[in-house]
Amino acid sequence: MKTFTLDVDYECDFALFGLVSSTRDYTLAWTLNQALRLRFVKQPELLLNLLSRGRLVFTHYLYTTETLTCRLLRNRSIAPSTLKKPFLAPDIKEYDYLLAVTNGAGTLADDELLQRLTALDAVQYACQFDPNTLKYKENLLL
Repeated sequence: MKTFTLDVDYECDFALFGLVSSTRDYTLAWTLNQALRLRFVKQPELLLNLLSRGRLVFTHYLYTTETLTCRLLRNRSIAPSTLKKPFLAPDIKEYDYLLAVTNGAGTLADDELLQRLTALDAVQYACQFDPNTLKYKENLLL
């Protein structure tokens, strides 16, 4: 029997930032709310069911307006897992949180936002990534 695979190329139209932070997710969301004048709201956990390998659970915060969408995602699964890499984005497993910004402008433009993130006490390190270069970019499409 022949098997066919479906190769779909996704185009990511958001800016992606990796954050290294030892704080809890709700504390980081509150810090970003204060520093960036946002209003992150906790969403139901993001579940990834990996067929026979189990499931991964990630915390998820969302801020959305008519023109802007920001998502704060924990990169490591909060549920116990038998996987070697229980990450939302295994390519960048060194980062504790991921911040995805769609249609950022002004103070949320890429370079300005990166400077503001690195200036926060709760963030030890921040880096911007091109989500289109990540191997598991489909995990970030919500």
